Amino acid sequence: MSSLPPLMRVAVFGSFHRGFHVLSELLKGPLAQRVRVVGVATDDVGSDHVSRARRVWAYPHSPAEEMMVERLALSHGLAPYKGRVKTDEFYQLYEQQWKPDLCITATFGQRFDARLFELPAMGFYNLHPCIDDGWPSHYAGPNPFQALLDNGSDHVVIAMHQVDDGFDTGRLHALSEKIYVPAGASVVDLHKLTSPLAAKFFARELGKMLP
Repeated sequence: MSSLPPLMRVAVFGSFHRGFHVLSELLKGPLAQRVRVVGVATDDVGSDHVSRARRVWAYPHSPAEEMMVERLALSHGLAPYKGRVKTDEFYQLYEQQWKPDLCITATFGQRFDARLFELPAMGFYNLHPCIDDGWPSHYAGPNPFQALLDNGSDHVVIAMHQVDDGFDTGRLHALSEKIYVPAGASVVDLHKLTSPLAAKFFARELGKMLP
């Protein structure tokens, strides 16, 4: 009698709406019986290691939106990590306890080093808004939605790409379908509009990797 394959161990680095929807998809969506979320890291918005000025936290948002990933993780028995990720404390947690096969980052306010992104055997991926303008995209960087709005783009796509030591430059894995931008949309509007689709796009691509 054949045994079932072990569950893929997935770690999530995420915040705000994109992080919430990605984590929700993994915990409650169709892949929930095929993967195990082994760790969650999220932004501590009041800390000095998350730049409010350069990221979504600079825009109007509610206290609940700062906590949405943390609360979701806790409701599923996962203790979220909110400290610096390039520390001995986190390396030990990541390497000895989480031991992820794959990592996904979705709106996360810290950069990663090779010790983190080279560990998962199945890859360390990011979900990044852009358009299909070649890769790396012109819209690499910490605030792609604002750049897209400034350039008058009428649509957005989500790139799933490998994390490397550059800034949104790792090998492209896949692009989502287009998401059209309504007139007058703000950066926060685009986060809310695109996050459910980004999460389902990631889940679809992840499903292709599972045995």
